[in-house]
Amino acid sequence: MILLLFVLMFLFMFLGVPIFASMSLASVLYLFVSGNAPLNLISTNLVNGISAYNLLAIPFFMLVGELMNISGMTQRVVNLTQFFVGRFKGGLAYAAIFVNMLLASISGSAPADCTAVSTVLIPEMKKDGYPDNFSAAVNCCAAVLGPIIPPSIPMVFLAMITNLSTGRMLLGGILPGILLTIALVIVTALEMKKFDLKVEKDRKTFGEFMTLFRDAFLALLAPVIIIVGVITGFVTLTEVPILSSAYILFIGVVFYKTITIKNLIQAFKNASSFASSLMVLFGVVGVFSWFIAVEQIPALLLNFIEGANLSPEIFLLAVNILLLIIGMLMDAVPAMTILMPVLMPVAISMGIDPIHFGVVVVVNLMVGLITPPVGALLYVESKISGVSFKDLAKSVKWYIVAFIAVIFIITYVPALTTAVPNLLMGGQ
Repeated sequence: MILLLFVLMFLFMFLGVPIFASMSLASVLYLFVSGNAPLNLISTNLVNGISAYNLLAIPFFMLVGELMNISGMTQRVVNLTQFFVGRFKGGLAYAAIFVNMLLASISGSAPADCTAVSTVLIPEMKKDGYPDNFSAAVNCCAAVLGPIIPPSIPMVFLAMITNLSTGRMLLGGILPGILLTIALVIVTALEMKKFDLKVEKDRKTFGEFMTLFRDAFLALLAPVIIIVGVITGFVTLTEVPILSSAYILFIGVVFYKTITIKNLIQAFKNASSFASSLMVLFGVVGVFSWFIAVEQIPALLLNFIEGANLSPEIFLLAVNILLLIIGMLMDAVPAMTILMPVLMPVAISMGIDPIHFGVVVVVNLMVGLITPPVGALLYVESKISGVSFKDLAKSVKWYIVAFIAVIFIITYVPALTTAVPNLLMGGQ
């Protein structure tokens, strides 16, 4: 009977029905056909799905991204970064990578970082003679860092639906994020050998540096405040986006004077619109997950794996392949919604660290953000840069290859995901 649930859900999705509506309709129809539970189950689990305190982080994460865009914070960080990398061939490309890495610790959102950084850097790169396809590709791929380096919306989401420690999940992304950054730098350096790009020959003065540093200081202070606040226990990881929002709002209004009533209202509208759609999905997840638990899908899958005599290594390989395929076709949130209630219990039963497994899942699905045919970041970047989706998809291929290599490294070296959480929060 559980097969009916998934068949109906994918049928509705194929017909163009939104993911939350597809899951809702499939659940209701399954309920009527199976007769396994009373109708009030739906309302009860809808409420349970959105009642977690940690979900407060989601709307504030989205607000952070919007406030970064309207405050001018991104432009200031970019200007300072260019001081250091401008003398290197392809300096603006490296700036895109490192600015995304810095801003990831504030926003936790790939679309937010992609929009904020690309809007600033794409015109500059065009002016300096960078090929359009390359400029769009490096900015698009650099935005993948946002959901990996803490704080991270997908990490928070996964922790919520699997009842894992949000703090450990977020910290588990630090070393994988650094590895992805290194991969980005290597591929970018190799790609730029093909182009004849201008290099700044004028020696920058210390006075110029101080001017840029003073201009960007308050923006750079944001991730420092957040990290120190978490380490010292002043704020919880759930409160991080609230602190980030308050700080950026204060700086934008009082010091930068770039945030007005008009653009602030629009920022709130954009953030609340996206967050509300996610909250609806969380509610539906509560219902969907109940059916999966009742039908004992994880136990059935585990029995199958035991019967097939699969080792944890082979299981992880199969999961990586599955997630890479799913990531090509589906956004991360619905993919985790469907797969994690099934896969996580199996992984734990096989002795795989749940934090390690969770990080592997998130990184796989984040690579899906730049992988056709869906590739949500490709659509965002295509709209910003004016590069066609088809051309952009071709230009990111070597970045995807490098990211997949990193995925397999972190898959089979668990310490890369567990070392930091164990160091800062103690062993499990």
